[in-house]
Amino acid sequence: MTNTSVFSHIKRCAEVPSFSTYEERLHPYIESVVRLIPNATLEKIGTNNLAIKIPGKKTDKTVVLTAHLDKIDHFGDLTLETLPFSETETELEGQLDNTVGLGVCLTILEQAAQFDYPNIVVLFSEMEESYGLKHHPERLKGNGRHVTHGQGAEELSRFLIEEDIEPEAIITIDTTPLFKGESGVALYSEWWDYFKLTPTAEQKAVTDKIVSEIQAIHPEIRLANNTNDYLIYGRVYNRNALVPAPSIALEPAIFPYHQANEKVFKKDVLQVLDIVHAYLLGV
Repeated sequence: MTNTSVFSHIKRCAEVPSFSTYEERLHPYIESVVRLIPNATLEKIGTNNLAIKIPGKKTDKTVVLTAHLDKIDHFGDLTLETLPFSETETELEGQLDNTVGLGVCLTILEQAAQFDYPNIVVLFSEMEESYGLKHHPERLKGNGRHVTHGQGAEELSRFLIEEDIEPEAIITIDTTPLFKGESGVALYSEWWDYFKLTPTAEQKAVTDKIVSEIQAIHPEIRLANNTNDYLIYGRVYNRNALVPAPSIALEPAIFPYHQANEKVFKKDVLQVLDIVHAYLLGV
C-alpha cells in the first residue's frame, strides 16, 4: 500500500519552527488535519502534548502510536516563521526529526476509516529532545528551567493509565542514525536495557511476540536499540499498568542526525507506513 500524502504531512510539519518548549506551534496544523477525520477527538495533555483517539472496527483492541513534536533549534532565531524543506524523487530534506513520525501517524489516522483497524490512540509529546537543555537552554522558554527531558512521554504514559487504556502495543515512530547515510529501517524493543532492569516474563513475552510479527511483515528490518521516547513509554507504562504492553520504536534511516538539513529516503518512510498498516490489520 502506497500513501504518498505522508510526504505532504512531513513537509508541513517540518516547516514549522516547533522547537523544544515551542511545540504548540504545530498544534494548529495537527488540529486542522484531525478536524477532517470522522469520529476523531483531540485533547491537550499537560503543557504541549496532544492525545488523539479514533474508534476502530476492532473495538475490543487498541494500539497506541506516538511521535514527538519538538525539534532541536539549530537556527537560534525565534523570529523564523518557516524552516527550510526540499524534496527530490527519492529523498526529503529538512528538520525531519521527528516530523517523519508525525507524518506517519497523521496518515494512519486519515486512512483508519478505510480499513479494519483496532481503536487507535495517537500521542504527540513535548520535550523528547535533550539537546537544547544540554547545549543551549537560553533558546528554550524560561531558559529551560521548568522543563525536563522526556516529560511529555511521562505525562502521556500516565494519561494512558488514568484513562484505563490497555493497548496491544505502544509504537513510537522516530528516525534512526544507525544506517549512517544508507537506506534502512530499524526496530527498537528492549527498553529495559537502558534502565538496567530485568523485564518480567510477561513483558518479555509480549515484546517477543510483536518483534516476531514485525519481522514477519518486514524480514529485512534491523533489530537495534537507541534512546528516544519509546524507552519512557515502556518503563512508565509498564511500571504502573495491570496488563503489560510492548513498547517498540519503528525508525527509518536519517542522515545527518541532530543537524540542520537532515535527509530521509522516501522508500524508508513508506516502508514504516506499510509496517504499521500491516500490523494494525493483523491485530
